Amino acid sequence: MTSKKLVNTVAGCADDALAGLVACNPNLHLLQGHRVALRSDLDSLKGRVALLSGGGSGHEPAHAGFVGKGMLTGVIAGAVFTSPAVGSILAAIRAVAQAGTVGTLLIVKNYTGDRLNFGLAREQARAEGIPVEMVVIGDDSAFTVLKKAGRRGLCGTVLIHKVAGALAEAGVGLEEITNRVSVVAKAMGTLGVSLSSCSVPGSRPTFELSPDEVELGLGIHGEAGVRRIKMASADEIVTLMLDHMTNSSNVSHVPVQSGSSVVLMVNNLGGLSFLELGIMADAAVRSLDAETTASAWPNVAKVSVTGRKRSRAAPAEPLEVPDSTATGGLASRQTVLVLERVCATLLGLEEHLNALDRAAGDGDCGTTHSRAARAIQGWLKEGPPPASPAQLLSKLSLLLLEKMGGSSGALYGLFLTAAAQPLKAKTDLPAWSAAMDAGLEAMQKYGKAAPGDRTMLDSLWAAGQELQAWKSPGANLFHVLTKAVQSAEAAAEATKTMEAGAGRASYISSARLDQPDPGAVATAAILRAILEALQQEGV
Repeated sequence: MTSKKLVNTVAGCADDALAGLVACNPNLHLLQGHRVALRSDLDSLKGRVALLSGGGSGHEPAHAGFVGKGMLTGVIAGAVFTSPAVGSILAAIRAVAQAGTVGTLLIVKNYTGDRLNFGLAREQARAEGIPVEMVVIGDDSAFTVLKKAGRRGLCGTVLIHKVAGALAEAGVGLEEITNRVSVVAKAMGTLGVSLSSCSVPGSRPTFELSPDEVELGLGIHGEAGVRRIKMASADEIVTLMLDHMTNSSNVSHVPVQSGSSVVLMVNNLGGLSFLELGIMADAAVRSLDAETTASAWPNVAKVSVTGRKRSRAAPAEPLEVPDSTATGGLASRQTVLVLERVCATLLGLEEHLNALDRAAGDGDCGTTHSRAARAIQGWLKEGPPPASPAQLLSKLSLLLLEKMGGSSGALYGLFLTAAAQPLKAKTDLPAWSAAMDAGLEAMQKYGKAAPGDRTMLDSLWAAGQELQAWKSPGANLFHVLTKAVQSAEAAAEATKTMEAGAGRASYISSARLDQPDPGAVATAAILRAILEALQQEGV
């Protein structure tokens, strides 16, 4: 059964929570049309560096609680446990740039979706001439052997917000802030423990713990830790945690020596009472000296919030460049039928994909894909899609980046953005094969996954190899596409025996992963839906 949560709707809970924080905090404004909170005195930051962070909701007060003088300029929030949309990240970057800041530093936790979405927004902003740098924080000290995905980003990110905020407030430049916080990030370590499971609103718990067990090294989305231990006293658990974090044989240990001065943060993963938190801290936690008005930092003055302005207008987007490869109404009708088949397929797979995903974390792969399907269905109701293939893929990219969320949304967005480029000049079969190549290259560049890593890339890669045949003269559309779909389905099935080399599943023991990767299953199903729709139309 699903856990009980005090929400209005599951879909709107992140928006409602952020709106509530802004309503109670005079230092914050919402950015219209986006799940973004910015300093209400944004226009006073002219000539200084802006600091933006964010990630999935469900980790409150992070990240919006740390917006204010001396800390963050703004945050971009995703749905619960879901990376924020690229479009909203880009809107936040444009907003602070248009306010007169001299550059933006993106502070990102090391999760695939966050890295992809913030990275893509950075690339787009830099293409517009906005100076943007990005630091990826990985402070997890749980794993004694590092995975390809690297150390996960945990609560140590808040200390980076504080250090970077103090530097930005003092007028330090973008490059120096980036370099200095990168040094600080390497000296941090974090370890979590959990007494019980967590759950996304509307979903079942992601794992089970017996009454006498504690999970050591739990991830913030419910990912498995390093081991389960028997329940013990607070003193014993804290000693175990510190020993694990400082053990030099642990490659992710905290590099401190006896007698070192350290900053200690005792952080609540979400279910601990203040009584227990105080016991775990066993002493008052000292605040840093630099001033901040961030609402979640201690000792914030209370002021009236009645009748104040709570939002600012979203920044204008660049004008769209016309495309010359439009093909007319018939192709547009076929496109609608293909997209409708894809949407119906993903909606039908929602629970199956969620079930597959629960083995690797938060169990929302099906929900994420269904969110994309509903967004596409809504978009199609607004009018006919672009007749130009390049514009079609670009529009779908923006839609998925904004509405789908998570690492899947970022990966699809990257794939479609890159795939659109070869189709601007030609739309014949060789161009579509080149589009597949470009999309796969982009996914690998930012996602850091390779074929065989047990990700959605496996099924797409297998299909891409078959589509190379389209580059040969006289290649048959359906013959090649059929083989590509069959190869994608076989590759998706083969992921059940693969060792996860990237993404959230890479933190899970392979012995606990006995089902196919949900992303690979989803992409193979999408390709099958495209093939069947085209065959039905007799293209």
